[in-house]
Amino acid sequence: MNIKEAKNYIKDSVRIYLKKDAEGEYRIPIVRQRPIFLLGAPGIGKTAIMEQIAQELGIALVSYSMTHHTRQSALGLPFIMHKEYEGRSYDVSEYTMSEIIASIYDVMAESGIREGILFLDEINCVSETLAPSMLQFLQYKVFGRHQVPEGWVIVTAGNPPEYNKSVREFDVVTMDRLKILEVEADYGIWKEYARERGVHTAILNYLDMKKEDFYQVETTVRGRSYITARGWEDLSEMLTLYEEENIAVEESFVGQYLRNERVVKEFTAYYDLYRKYKNDYKVEEILSGTVSEQAKDKARKADFDERLSLMGMLIDRLQQDIKENMLASEILGEVMNPLRALKAKAEAGVGAQELLQQIGQQIEGRHKSMDSRQKAGALSVRDKRKNRSVITLLQECEKRMRQQDARDGVETFAQAKHCFEAEVEDYKQNTAQVKESMHYLFQFVEDTFGSGNEMLILVTECTVQTDCAKFISIYGCEDYQRHNEEMMLTERSDGLLEQIEALGELEI
Repeated sequence: MNIKEAKNYIKDSVRIYLKKDAEGEYRIPIVRQRPIFLLGAPGIGKTAIMEQIAQELGIALVSYSMTHHTRQSALGLPFIMHKEYEGRSYDVSEYTMSEIIASIYDVMAESGIREGILFLDEINCVSETLAPSMLQFLQYKVFGRHQVPEGWVIVTAGNPPEYNKSVREFDVVTMDRLKILEVEADYGIWKEYARERGVHTAILNYLDMKKEDFYQVETTVRGRSYITARGWEDLSEMLTLYEEENIAVEESFVGQYLRNERVVKEFTAYYDLYRKYKNDYKVEEILSGTVSEQAKDKARKADFDERLSLMGMLIDRLQQDIKENMLASEILGEVMNPLRALKAKAEAGVGAQELLQQIGQQIEGRHKSMDSRQKAGALSVRDKRKNRSVITLLQECEKRMRQQDARDGVETFAQAKHCFEAEVEDYKQNTAQVKESMHYLFQFVEDTFGSGNEMLILVTECTVQTDCAKFISIYGCEDYQRHNEEMMLTERSDGLLEQIEALGELEI
């Protein structure tokens, strides 16, 4: 299965394991909750999906790599206890709590979240001294004498033996205690994730043309050669920062993330071309409708890889603007509810001081909720940014309310309303600008390439990218609707990308 299918399966399993009956007891007893074993090559996103699952379910996440643990740290350290049995005193060995179990209790105490996932990575690489204890743990959820708390689901992961010399094969007795998911690298699935994460357009364009370079692990005369999804994503973040700082991207830099000489050379060469295309074609001019006829003519005469790169740059820029717009919409929606509560209070005759106290409590509650989720590992980067923006806007409303030296609640609330309405007006202007950019992009593609494969790429990307599809469904786009109907995209979606790939193979 691919990583997306594995994520959905694990998410459903966690939900089922955490399901309770009418008395509040877990429907599946903890000893019957088989740990999930995610088996797959390194760097395909096993850890990433665990973070996503915890964030989407709103539960905590505690992660450990088992290669870092000795028997003592996993099971606890021995100490001597004095006990009395039938009138005689004895020295008895006891054990401190496992570091892993203690971490779960720490997270619960700090975050207030009582349910979560204990994710143990590289579980089939445990030390020889710890291996005998793993069977007991996998069956009874116990490290030493301390059990994993109720409400915590165990998910484990590991690499197949061909990728890691430290791997030890589990016996049948151990495997029979696990739900085993074997995961393989899949570029199409990773691309969906990469779009949402904002992976660099140059990387996606390159991999669209050379999908075989997405994931490779092989042994050569010079040793192990490998490329992983993790490597591409890490390279993407560094490329963005290098561009911001105007630092040259050379093979030695790319080779720090992609451990394959051929791919390093080919990607670096392509990236240089990508930068050239970016300078030759002015994205801002195209999206503002001021593109020259010379630029259109140059695009018409360009090779397939150049046209693909141009489309990638244009679509990426538009989708970034749409993502920001949709995030702003969510922020305004989150602020609207507390302001409605303030309005109701003001209209009911509540005074200014009580309104200020209430908005202060709302801000404090937001801070606590965000801090709790962050400590539990259940807050995504996007949610963190959204919550911070909501808090900032509420604080600005509070500031404006305090500037109104009045005791009347209605007058005080009016200042918060003015602050919010100014943000709404900015959002409306931004929405109109994004709609205009989308129109100009469709117009450019239609004028330059007609209804060919470039238009097919544009319509397909607008369909599959979540924020873009949502934006169009809310605000509409006549250009998209017209070309979508012409291409009957909904009926042909399974074959579209194959046609693009075939064209690329013919023209490269």
